[in-house]
Amino acid sequence: MNVEVVYAIPEEQTVVELVLEPQATVGDAIIASGLYERYPSIQPGVTPVGIYGEKVHYDTVLADGDRVEIYRPLEVDPMEARRLRARSQAKQSR
Repeated sequence: MNVEVVYAIPEEQTVVELVLEPQATVGDAIIASGLYERYPSIQPGVTPVGIYGEKVHYDTVLADGDRVEIYRPLEVDPMEARRLRARSQAKQSR
C-alpha cells in the first residue's frame, strides 16, 4: 500500500512517500520514513500524530493512500493568538 508521512517545521516541510505491507501502522510508517533520525525532536510514541488532520495513535492500522502527519508543539496557544490578533487589529483601526 502507498502512504505519505509528512513533518513540517517553520523552515521546511518534509514529505516521504512509502510503499508498506498491508496492516502496517502509523508507527511502522514513521520508522520506515527515517524521520526519527532526521528530526530528533520527534519522540516515538509521544509526539502527536494524525491521518489527514485527525489525531490517531501510533498503533492505528493504515489504509492505502493515507497521509500520516507528525505534529509539532504549538508555539502559541490558538486562543491567545486570536486575542493578540484582535488587539492588533483594534489598535490599527484607531
